[in-house]
Amino acid sequence: MSDFVDDPEIGPVLPPGEPLWSHSFDTALGRCGIVWSERGIVASLLPDASPARLKHRHPSAQPTDELPPQVANAVDGVRALLAGEARDLGDIVLDERGIPEFRRQVHALTRAIPPGQTRTYGEIANALGQPGAARAVGRAEGDNPFPPIVPCHRVMGAGGEPTGFSAPGGVETKRRMLLIEARAVGQLAGDQQKLF
Repeated sequence: MSDFVDDPEIGPVLPPGEPLWSHSFDTALGRCGIVWSERGIVASLLPDASPARLKHRHPSAQPTDELPPQVANAVDGVRALLAGEARDLGDIVLDERGIPEFRRQVHALTRAIPPGQTRTYGEIANALGQPGAARAVGRAEGDNPFPPIVPCHRVMGAGGEPTGFSAPGGVETKRRMLLIEARAVGQLAGDQQKLF
């Protein structure tokens, strides 16, 4: 195991010594962060992602303001989404090495939820063909190292309740992000449409 993140069970596990880079950037919600390898985005952090927090969470990543085109695209997408644009971040390449297959499947289904829509943990579990796995889906969403690129804020508890959000600000940050997206697509926060 490398010292890549505070908890290797949450983030991708990369070979020790593999080069990583990090960048923190301002958004409408505050300072966010992004970490990448040569293969793709390894982590993204919601506010407050100061350079010190990035260094603490990803000690081997080298801070830089020189962004490869795909990383600059990811930063622009996150900025736009948090500023109220209905931006789809599905084209951003993730480096999910070491993340278990179940969690990768949850990430893929979560990324398919359009801005302004929500699903429940149970709906994601049903889409996976595992109707009894709602809690496991909830754990996978809670361990998401890629918010909001993997938009776990769009996944709700039973009955559409905005439960459990591990980003700074917790459920209030989740509600705020959902409201921003609902406004971006011209709907009220409770008017999300079904996908599954």
